[in-house]
Amino acid sequence: MAVELCLLLLLFCGSTISEVQPIYKPPPGTLDFGFVPAKTYDTGAYHEPGPIGILFKIVHAFLYLVQPNSFPQDLIRKLAQQKFGNTQGDYQKAIYYEIGFIVSAALGLLFILLLPLVGLCFCMCRCCDNCGGEMHQRQKKNADCQRSCFATFLFVASLIISVGVLCAYAANQHLTNQVRGAKKLVNSNFKDLKIFLNDTPAQIDYLVSQYNTTKDKALSDLNNVGPLLGSRVQEQLGKEVRPALDAALTMAGAIRETKEALENVSVSVEVLQEGTERLHANLTDVKMHLSNTLNDSACSAAQAASTCNIIRNSLNQLNINANFSGLPGVSSQLAKVNDVLKIDLSSLVQKGYAAFNDTPDLVVNQTRNILSDIKNVLESIGSNITTFTKTLPVQKILADLTIYLTQSEAYVQDYFPVVEQYDFYRWLGCLILCCMVVLILVFYYLGLLCGTCGYDKHASPTTRGCISNTGGNFLMAGVGFSFLFSWVLMIVVALTFVTGGNVEKLVCEPFEDKTLFKVLDTPYLLNEHWKNYLSGILFKNPNINLTFEKVYSDCKENKGIYTSLHLEHLFNINEFLNISMYTEDVALKIEHIQINLSKIILLDEIGKENLLNFSSSGIEGINFAAYLTEINKSVTKVDLLSFANDLEARADQLPKGALENALKGHANNIRMIHNQQVIPLEQAMSTLNQSIRLLKRTSSELMVKVKNVISAVNAAQLLINNNASQVIVQETKKYMDTIVGYFEQYIEWVKESIAMEVAACKPIANVIDTAVDIFLCSYITDSVNTFWFGLGGSSIFLIPAIIFAVKLSKYYRRMDTEDVYDDMENGNNGYHKEHLYGIHNPVFTSSVEQW
Repeated sequence: MAVELCLLLLLFCGSTISEVQPIYKPPPGTLDFGFVPAKTYDTGAYHEPGPIGILFKIVHAFLYLVQPNSFPQDLIRKLAQQKFGNTQGDYQKAIYYEIGFIVSAALGLLFILLLPLVGLCFCMCRCCDNCGGEMHQRQKKNADCQRSCFATFLFVASLIISVGVLCAYAANQHLTNQVRGAKKLVNSNFKDLKIFLNDTPAQIDYLVSQYNTTKDKALSDLNNVGPLLGSRVQEQLGKEVRPALDAALTMAGAIRETKEALENVSVSVEVLQEGTERLHANLTDVKMHLSNTLNDSACSAAQAASTCNIIRNSLNQLNINANFSGLPGVSSQLAKVNDVLKIDLSSLVQKGYAAFNDTPDLVVNQTRNILSDIKNVLESIGSNITTFTKTLPVQKILADLTIYLTQSEAYVQDYFPVVEQYDFYRWLGCLILCCMVVLILVFYYLGLLCGTCGYDKHASPTTRGCISNTGGNFLMAGVGFSFLFSWVLMIVVALTFVTGGNVEKLVCEPFEDKTLFKVLDTPYLLNEHWKNYLSGILFKNPNINLTFEKVYSDCKENKGIYTSLHLEHLFNINEFLNISMYTEDVALKIEHIQINLSKIILLDEIGKENLLNFSSSGIEGINFAAYLTEINKSVTKVDLLSFANDLEARADQLPKGALENALKGHANNIRMIHNQQVIPLEQAMSTLNQSIRLLKRTSSELMVKVKNVISAVNAAQLLINNNASQVIVQETKKYMDTIVGYFEQYIEWVKESIAMEVAACKPIANVIDTAVDIFLCSYITDSVNTFWFGLGGSSIFLIPAIIFAVKLSKYYRRMDTEDVYDDMENGNNGYHKEHLYGIHNPVFTSSVEQW
C-alpha cells in the first residue's frame, strides 16, 4: 500500500517531456518566472571514518590480495535466476573467484583443529617429562645468546599481537560509536523525506500560479495593441509611405524657395538696372571733369605732358561693363508661383502624416471587441488550469504517505534501543575476545619483565631466584592460555573474514562503481517474464527502458522524480501542458482581427493639382544663360579703386600745384563712387546669381520630379487602400506568435522546472547511500573486517609466541637438576645424571612447574 501511495505522489509531481512542442523563433521577450521554492536537504550521504580510515584502507588492500578477481556478474546473474550449476564449469568459476577466501578459510580451519590438538599433545608430553617437561637444563656456552634471542623474538611477537588487538578493539569501538550516532543520520533522512513530501504540493502550486505571469504579460500586450500591432503595421507601411510624403513635403518647400528666388531675381534686376544707369551718369561726369583738368595749360609743361597723356588715354576705361537693361523679366513666373502658393501644400502633406500616424489608434478602435473576447479566453484558461489542478488528489496522497512515513519513523525509533542493546552484546563479546588476547599478552609481558629483571647469570639453574622463576611460570601460563583461547579466536576470525570479506567484494565495491546496478538491470533477472523489473513494478510494463542505475544516478544529481522514474508512462498530462489547447482559441481570435486603413488619405487631389500647377509655372523658360552672362561680368571695365590709386600716384609725379591737387580730388571722387555705387551693385549681382542658379536647379526636369512625387504618393496610397491587408495579416501573425510565445515559454519553464526542481529526489538517493554505503559498508563491513584483521593477526602470531615462550621459560624457571662440571681427569665430559651423584634440588616443585 505504501509503495502504491508513493508512486501516486510521484505521478502527480511530474509530466511528460517526450513531446516537446516547437518554439517560435526568434523567441519573444523572456518572461521571469522566478525560482521554484525549494528547501535544502540536511543529509550529507558521505562518511569520513577519521584516523581509523587508514586501517580500513589496509584491510581493503589485504582483501585485494586475497581476492583480486573482478566482480562475477555472470555468476551472480545465474544465482539470481536460480540457474547456477546448470552450465558445466559454474562451480569451477565460483571456486576460482573464491579461491582466496577458500584457501584462507582452510588455513583457519586447520588452525582451529590442529592447535588445540597440538596443545593437548604438548601438555601430555610435558607431563611425561618430555618436550621440555623435565626440570633439567644442560649448560651450553651460547646459553646467554639463545636466551636473548628468544626474549627478543617473543617481545616482537607480543608487540605485533598487541598492535593486532588494538586494531580489533578500535574497530569494535568504532562500530559501537557509529551505531550510537546513527540515530541522528536516520532522523536526518526522515526529515529530508518529510521535506520532500511537504514541499512538493507547494512547488506544484507555484508552477500553476506562474500562469498569472504569462497571462499578465499577454494582457499587457493586448492592452497595448495600438503601440505593438499598430506600430508594426505602421512601420511596415511606412517604408513606402514616409518617403512619398517626405518627397511631397520637400516639393512644397521647393515651391516656397522658388517664390523667394523669383522675388529676389525681380528685385535684383530692378536694382541693377537703376544702379547701372546712375553709375554710368556719374562715370561720364568724372570723365568730363578729368578731361577739362587735363586740358589745363599746366599739362603742357614738359614735366607734366607725358603724365597727362597717359591719364587722358585711360579715361575710356571709366565706363560700365554689365548691361542689365536687356534681361527678360520673371513677373509672369512669379505670378503663377504665387497662384500655386495660395494652396498650402505643406499643410495638406502634414494632414497625410497625421492620418498615417493615427494607425495605432485605428487598430485600437477596430480591435476593441476582439481583444475583449481574447481576455475572456485567457481568464477561462486560468480557471481551467486551477480546476484541473484541484481535481488531482495530491493532498490525500500526501497525507497517506506522511502517515506511512511517520509510522516508519516511529517504528525505527522504537526499535533503535533494541539495536543499541544487541550492539552492546556484540561489543561485549568482541571485548571479551580482545581480553582473551590481552590476558595472554599480560602473561607474556610479565614473564619477560620478571624473567629479565630477576635473571642472575651467576646463579645455577637449580638456584635461580624467585622472580626469575615466576617469570618463567608466567610465560608457561601464557602458553597454556594461548592453547585454550586461540582456536576460539580463530573460529570468530574465520566466520567474520568469510562474511565481511565477501560483503565487501560482492556488495560494497560493486555498489561504489555501480556494477551492482548493472547486474540488477539485467533483463529477466529478478522476474523471468519481465525485461525491465523496475518499470514492471512501477508501470506494469516491463518493456519501458527504466533502469536502477539511471534512477539512482538521476536522484543522485537531485533531478525531478518524474525525470528519474519516467512517470509520463504512468500518467500523461499532455492535456495540461499541450500548447495547442491553450493557444488555439487565442490564435483564432487574433486571426479574426480585421483592420481597415482606407480612411487614411496621404494627399488629396487639390494637393496633386497644386504640384502640377507648379510644374507648369514656366520657370524652366527663363533665359538663365542671359542672366548668367551678365552676372559673370564685372560692374565696370576697370576696378575704380585701382584706377583712383593709379591716378593719385601719377598726380604725385607732377610738380606741386593746382594740377596735382585737382587730380587727387578726382581720385577721391572715383573712390567715393566705388564705395557708394559699385559695392551695392556687386551685392545685388551676388543675390541675383544665387537666385538664378537656384531657379535653374529647380527647373531642371521639374515636370519629371513632380510626376515622380505624385506617382510615389499614389503608390503609397494604393498600398494602404489595396495591399495593407497583407501587411496587416503578416504583422497580426507576428503579433499572435508573440502572444503564443509567452505560453510556450511558460510550458517550457514548467517542463524544465518539473524535470530539475520539482520533487527533487535527492532524499531517495540519500536513503540508499545511507543504508548501503554508510550503514552496511562504512559502519558495519569496514569495522568487522578491521576487527577480524586485527584479531586474526594476533591469533596467528600466537604460534611463534608459544614457541619462543616455551623456549625462553627454560632459562627463567628454577630446575630440579643441573649439570655438574669436575676436573677433566675424572674422565667425564662434565655432564652427570642425577642418580649418579645424588644431587637433588631441595626446593619443592609444584604441579605448575611440571609444564
